[in-house]
Amino acid sequence: MFAGLGRLVHRRRLSCLALCLAFAVLSGMWGSGAVARLKSGGFDDPHSSSSLVAKLSAQYFSNSTPDVFVIYRSDRLTIDDPRFRGAVTTTLARLPRNRIRNVLTYWSQTPRVTELASKDRHATFAAVQLAGDDPAKAASYDVIKDRFGAPGLSVRVGGGVALAKEFNTRTQGDLARAETISFPVLLVLMLVVFGSLGAFWLPLVVGAFSIVGAFTVLRLLTMVTDVSSFSAEVITMMGLGLAIDYSLFVVNRFREELAGGADRPSALANTMATAGRTIAFSGITVTTALSGLLLFPQMFLRSVGLGGMAVVAVAVAGALVLLPALLALLGPRVEFGRMPWRRRTRTERRDSGPWYRLATGVMRHPVLFFVGVMAVLGVLTTPFLHVRFGLTDVRVLPASSPNRQLYEAFQREFPTGSKDPIDVVLSGDLIPKNFVPSKKRPVPSFITGYEDRLRHLPGVTSVGITGYADKYAAVRISVRHRYGAMSDEARDLVRRIRAVPLRREALYADVGGPTAAQMDMMNSLRRRLPAVGAVIGLVTFLLLFLAFGSIVLPLKAVAMNLLSLGASFGAIVWGFQDGHLAGLLRFTPTGTTEPTTLILVLLTVFGLSMDYEVFLLSRVREEWDRTRDNARSVAIGLQRTGGIISSAALLFLVVIAVFSTAEITLVKLIGVGMFTAIVVDASLVRMLLVPATMRFLGPANWWLPRPLRALHSRVDLGEHDEPPPAADTATVEEDPPAVDEALREPALVAAAPVPRTRQAQRLAELRAERRARRPVPQRPAPAGPPITGEQAEATLADEILRRVAAVNGQALASRETPEEADGGRNAPRPQREIVPNPDGPGWHWKTPED
Repeated sequence: MFAGLGRLVHRRRLSCLALCLAFAVLSGMWGSGAVARLKSGGFDDPHSSSSLVAKLSAQYFSNSTPDVFVIYRSDRLTIDDPRFRGAVTTTLARLPRNRIRNVLTYWSQTPRVTELASKDRHATFAAVQLAGDDPAKAASYDVIKDRFGAPGLSVRVGGGVALAKEFNTRTQGDLARAETISFPVLLVLMLVVFGSLGAFWLPLVVGAFSIVGAFTVLRLLTMVTDVSSFSAEVITMMGLGLAIDYSLFVVNRFREELAGGADRPSALANTMATAGRTIAFSGITVTTALSGLLLFPQMFLRSVGLGGMAVVAVAVAGALVLLPALLALLGPRVEFGRMPWRRRTRTERRDSGPWYRLATGVMRHPVLFFVGVMAVLGVLTTPFLHVRFGLTDVRVLPASSPNRQLYEAFQREFPTGSKDPIDVVLSGDLIPKNFVPSKKRPVPSFITGYEDRLRHLPGVTSVGITGYADKYAAVRISVRHRYGAMSDEARDLVRRIRAVPLRREALYADVGGPTAAQMDMMNSLRRRLPAVGAVIGLVTFLLLFLAFGSIVLPLKAVAMNLLSLGASFGAIVWGFQDGHLAGLLRFTPTGTTEPTTLILVLLTVFGLSMDYEVFLLSRVREEWDRTRDNARSVAIGLQRTGGIISSAALLFLVVIAVFSTAEITLVKLIGVGMFTAIVVDASLVRMLLVPATMRFLGPANWWLPRPLRALHSRVDLGEHDEPPPAADTATVEEDPPAVDEALREPALVAAAPVPRTRQAQRLAELRAERRARRPVPQRPAPAGPPITGEQAEATLADEILRRVAAVNGQALASRETPEEADGGRNAPRPQREIVPNPDGPGWHWKTPED
């Protein structure tokens, strides 16, 4: 199938390029609009109690966390001065009423709420709720954000809407900065890695195609669901990284085919039948890992999973259609401008090279390398043992952020220390609808009694009703406290509030706010993560089983990837939670680790690590099928893919490392986590631990129970050469001395009627293997009459042709005449004849009658 795709792309290369170009142009024009439609936040579980409180607050009450939060301060006047009050109230009264839903100030409350005044009474704050949905609020904020200035007072403006806008703006700036910094470095490194002017630009084209195509898919997704702004970061990182991986693999295999003597159509067909098949399978594996994010209820994880799946799908399409079309046009010109440091592929041997020597060295001392690597990974993983999870706050923004400065000023100057209370929504049939308290309609005693019980909890500074629902039987009570929102004390307070008895069977209490949301999110992740891990592990196991025909290799591959992730998580905790990288990367440590980013790193790195695993094992399996020598197969597989994996990892690390310069701490965390995992995976795990473990296991690597062999034979997804149209089998006996000499003699091989294709390449490889063996002892001459020189030459040519065909699993027609075959008893029959396949590698019968 993939060989046919390669031949089709070669025949229709101009049409394929035109379609890809049209898609890229339209995607660039329309898909770029997805960035403006992305949303911030999305870390909470929408089915949790805290999410219900947030929805009710947005729909029926004014949010206790204001859309716009304004702090007014005077060095001379106190809030009790009429001039202070007049400046604030006059400013707020001039705001357009059609854009404002509610305004809360110190003077609008009766009696006065002391928490609205600063400790020195020289500052107060105004909480403004905007009208409309999220887009309308964003538009209203743009209109009124410059109208909060009050004469004689210093002003700080922030709030939920301002925070979301700043978050998205900085995310877009991080993307632009990453592209600006990484692009020149990538150009130089890709020229070094690809080794020619004709090849180094190919991954850039595929990467740009992948990114713009994924943004088009992302914009379509924003029409039906909320999508987090982090998906844009993931698309940029993975789009370019996967384009580099796939381009290296395809271009390297295409060069091998050309160097082996194949013409352009055959080289492209063989490349797609091997490397193309591997890339398609790798894409399925990475997509499977990312699809696990869809099982989480959090918008942040779900949308990043969608964005990642989109970029993988488009990158695979680019590697299977756009890249082959470009190679079909280039052909041998892919080597144009060859750099002096790159050896010609034609002179490379299977059983030599630095990666071959590394693999054989590791497999000579597998215990030493296994123990050493496991010790290093254990040290790297150790910091993860004291991880403390917590939600993010404004400290993920840089110190220069206006929203962060507003938050820090509030913590310093106001008595509660937190502008985010714990909200409790009481609902039920006992609560009257359209209720407004007055002297004639006092607050029901069961509500005031509940408030009293909340006031007596440790750490509570005030308790008050902050909203009545118009058409919903509910009331909101806000509990302010002296703790930080993400502190252990605040979590204990939430647990205490949830344990307060209602004393009415028809009442329900839902607890919300940032602290409760963080606790609900952690509970949600704990419930979902085991199921997600089981599904991803099972599907990955099945895919690797179908590809490599083993039940041992899939288990080993999953275990190796988990080791890489352990080291990555340890680096995240050590660098960010413990703060050891704070000075270098310029961020403020919070003492906690955001759990959703760990899950994002886990599934993304798992997919990329499996990418490298598939590249390596596909070549190892190819050699195993050819030689049935486990140690040699591992060494040759590593020699063929070690440079590709290391080069791809190096280029991908350049892209990831740039994200450590981002302004948002979460982006830095993701970049460092992925950087560590890729370094560990591409060096310690893939190059040392995998050869050592495969040497331990030996032939057991390929063990497959008998009942599963039939299943695997039907659905084998492994990498194989395309079979010829029709062929008989032939048994190759031990090589006679004359044939050995012929295989050692290039002149005789050149005289054989074999085209310079894969047959010639494999014959050359076989000749190289013969040189490495001990001389074959001469066999005694067979008894019988001596043969003439012409008979010996015909026999030798017959044997050479039969050997060449047998290497490819095919049989040549006998050179016997009909008279010789049946003793001359029958009339002569036409001789059957095979000829080289003009459409690709291999041979076929010359006529249907043959």
